[in-house]
Amino acid sequence: MNLLSSLKYLVALHEHKHFGRAAQACHITQPALSNALRALESEFNVVIVKRDRTYAGLTPEGERVLATAHFMLHEHALLQQELSSETNLPRGAMRIGAVPTAMPIAARFAAMLQARHPGILPSVLSLSSADLEKGLGDLSIDLALGYTDRMDLPGARLTAWPQYTEHYFLLRKAVTPHPDGLQIGPKIHWKDAARLPLCLLTPDMHNRTIVDAAFTTAGAPVKPAIQTNSILTMALSVVAGNVCSIMPGALVGAVRGYRELEALPLVSPDVRTSIGFMSHSAVRPSRALESALTLAQDSAWLRHAAAHSGLLTI
Repeated sequence: MNLLSSLKYLVALHEHKHFGRAAQACHITQPALSNALRALESEFNVVIVKRDRTYAGLTPEGERVLATAHFMLHEHALLQQELSSETNLPRGAMRIGAVPTAMPIAARFAAMLQARHPGILPSVLSLSSADLEKGLGDLSIDLALGYTDRMDLPGARLTAWPQYTEHYFLLRKAVTPHPDGLQIGPKIHWKDAARLPLCLLTPDMHNRTIVDAAFTTAGAPVKPAIQTNSILTMALSVVAGNVCSIMPGALVGAVRGYRELEALPLVSPDVRTSIGFMSHSAVRPSRALESALTLAQDSAWLRHAAAHSGLLTI
């Protein structure tokens, strides 16, 4: 039995919650995956996987093996990076997770990181805040870009690097398309925005919690006309339909090419939310992660991030 391969298959099964999809992700057959997991159970003399007609989860012993699997695979990846990297040339894969509203900034960051260090291969994933915290905890992601105000959750062992502050806009169709693209219009009160048909993120998203709280503070709780967990759907529903949307500056900056749209800064209340990179404070960073954290604190990068987020006045 190849122990590392078997542990990788266990992690894949936990991630995909399906034997067939896990096998496909690992580029092996389903019987081969099942046999490897049974060999793993024989090795430790415990039942790891709850078996029914379909995948039914892990046993308590399986959860302990899974935690060790994440750690061993992480350390294996670190060793591979160290052995393949030269002094000033870090190499290796790195997984960056970001909340949907921060994806435009995460994409810019990954592109700048790869340009600076061609040996680093970033993967950028759109994840909810809860999934970011889970991913950092089980080492399935290396770096998260999200809401740093959630760092005080019980059990969180995270270190944060502040990046920018979210400000919120009402995105709507412009009365007259502007030849130079999307324009920033006059301020609008949250209570006035509440009277409009809105496309908002689904309630499980942390951004929706922030938006709902702002409307409640303004004395005007809302029931959206459309709900989605897709940032693209939010933007295109405004372009193609009769709804407006609430977006932070990073998303407004990403749709500036739409000349038929305008964004109005929302006030009363003035809502500001801190966005930062977070990593697991108790885990030894890889060479790739060390390089990413250096970039995250670079003044030129921070100016770039600020120019494409916040109030969009830079």
